[in-house]
Amino acid sequence: MTTWRKSSYSGSHGTSDCVEVASIKGGVGIRDSKSPSTHLLTFSKGDLAALVGKIKSGELEL
Repeated sequence: MTTWRKSSYSGSHGTSDCVEVASIKGGVGIRDSKSPSTHLLTFSKGDLAALVGKIKSGELEL
């Protein structure tokens, strides 16, 4: 069974819109809490760490 988690800040502003993450076979899964059965993104742990690093450094414009 996969255990999905979301930030403790989710829903703190009257909304439940957030992303959820879970450890899955071969890496990490990310999904939209509003539509959990569609659009699952999967990353290896290394790829996700690299993505988060680029976001934190400002290398990616989001």
